Amino acid sequence: MHPSIEPFRIDIPATQIDYLHARLLSTRWPEPAPVGDWSQGIPLGPVQELCDYWATDYDWFATQARLNALPQFRTEIAGLGIHFVHVRSQYPEATPLILTHGWPGSFLEFEAAIGPLTDPVAYGGESRDAFHLVLSSLPGYAFSDKPTTTGWGIERIASAWLELMSRLGYDRFGAAGSDWGTSITTLMAQRAPHRLVGIHLFPPLAGPDPATRGSFTPDEADAVAALAHAAEWEDGYSLEQSTKPQTLGYGLVDSPAALCAWILEKFTAWSDCDGDALNSFSRDQLLDNLMLYWLPGTGASSARLYWESIRRVREWFTSGAADVVDVPTGCSLFPKETIRPSRRWADKRFVDIRWWNDLEHGGHFAAFEQPETFVGELRGFFGSLR
Repeated sequence: MHPSIEPFRIDIPATQIDYLHARLLSTRWPEPAPVGDWSQGIPLGPVQELCDYWATDYDWFATQARLNALPQFRTEIAGLGIHFVHVRSQYPEATPLILTHGWPGSFLEFEAAIGPLTDPVAYGGESRDAFHLVLSSLPGYAFSDKPTTTGWGIERIASAWLELMSRLGYDRFGAAGSDWGTSITTLMAQRAPHRLVGIHLFPPLAGPDPATRGSFTPDEADAVAALAHAAEWEDGYSLEQSTKPQTLGYGLVDSPAALCAWILEKFTAWSDCDGDALNSFSRDQLLDNLMLYWLPGTGASSARLYWESIRRVREWFTSGAADVVDVPTGCSLFPKETIRPSRRWADKRFVDIRWWNDLEHGGHFAAFEQPETFVGELRGFFGSLR
């Protein structure tokens, strides 16, 4: 093990949980919205119900014990402490694979996939489908350090992940990701194509190809319309996080109810759940993820990644990208995903697509919401490279 890598355990004092309960029970709630839908934001009822369960029945220490059963570590890269989970498979032919989450998720999104990916035989697969897994927490998220200077955008994170894999002894490996993880994974492939056996994107980022304007398929027309609708009605969170993350952070770090509403809205809007996140996730799953924002106080630090990088990423999925990715690429598109490029748009940027699949169920949090499908997509793509 590289000398800079140290074991890590989560150890939250009971006094912090008592404080959280007190804050939740003393929340000053707004009145209900004067509309009967979500057009002014998440309704009062779902937020109150989840916060009530959070304050009275949710057991953080059971979650802490479960997460501490995973091999967790930290290492300092470019002056910043990075938290990650590293689970090695028992099978020597396993493919090293780094998985990267996004906002408002966490490394916890991949928890249900760890067993099937590292020990496929125990889950009905074959040993050749095994992976050595690295689940890294983005800077400013969970138990990674919060950057104290600017510059920690997706480019620097991609370089940090390449260094992390070197420290773990992986010269050649695969990478996969969603949300921010899609862009970071793509940049890793561009910066070190000789090291990446393949990348799997959930989904790929590729904007409408100008050459196809005037000849959009129905699905492409729907994708363009969805981008326009999001820009007018759904992207307020992104605009605030990309322009004034510090101002927003005061509320997200101080108020558990505000944090809950801010994140629960996205888990509902971006999931295949028919308007109720509890159709796709349990209350404990939603709160496990929320706690990885509340306990380390990352409401502001996680939002700053938008300030650093969303302008470049938005250009990739709205205007197209002039850069090319020639590493073998797998692409999985879930029906409730926020961005859904067509295959011919993606082919312009990702010139060696080996796997393309439009799934029937699932959304933005694929590994969290549809872990079996997520595992199958990774096995299918990386298996196709053998």
